[in-house]
Amino acid sequence: MRIAMWSGPRNLSTAMMYSFGARADFSVVDEPFYAAYLAKTGLDHPMRAEILASQPTDPDQVVQSLLGPVPDAKPHYYQKHMSQHMIPGMPRGWIFDVTNIFLIRHPARVSASFSAKYENPTLTDIGFVQQAELFDELTAAGAKPVVIDSSDIRRDPEAMLRKICDAIDLPWDPAMLSWPKGGHRDDGVWAAHWYASVHGSTGFAPVEGDLPELDAARRELAEQAMPAYEKLHALALR
Repeated sequence: MRIAMWSGPRNLSTAMMYSFGARADFSVVDEPFYAAYLAKTGLDHPMRAEILASQPTDPDQVVQSLLGPVPDAKPHYYQKHMSQHMIPGMPRGWIFDVTNIFLIRHPARVSASFSAKYENPTLTDIGFVQQAELFDELTAAGAKPVVIDSSDIRRDPEAMLRKICDAIDLPWDPAMLSWPKGGHRDDGVWAAHWYASVHGSTGFAPVEGDLPELDAARRELAEQAMPAYEKLHALALR
């Protein structure tokens, strides 16, 4: 099985990669289109030079790696993807050859968290619209992708991870509930900038509190993302 997990930034995506990476039967890959995305857009993200040097910048080469032999000859392959990387010109046909899951998080939380690490983000930077587009492409072709809200995972990790496994016909493995502190060997080079919190963890963080108070710019960004979020949230596993 090849799982493409689609999220935006600050969506519990790294913890989910660690969860699947803790299984003995999975290899994982961290945002394999990141360098190709930066090369195509010219965006000046933190650690841009290091990212471009660490991954293929040809998206077709990335696709070949995603559909080719699974690293370490494992039975399954977990692919952590950022939906905002799927800009026009990026190949999308391969998504029909993998099991697709959409990981969502309330836009107010994403807006607050991402803005703390990236100055003046826009709607295209946080992936909600692209998530909805990818979901529509899959469902229009008859696929039935899974949707999961990160808040539900944090509320009851075992129950929701079991539901994910059931939904994709994957046997449950309790190893998914914890991982070693300090990161994963397959972390992207950008982990030094983004992953400090999850590197200090050994499992999923507890339930979040009230939605954050946002300034005008962050509130507008969250409001722009709400329609795409609400569309997918209505279809999330419960």
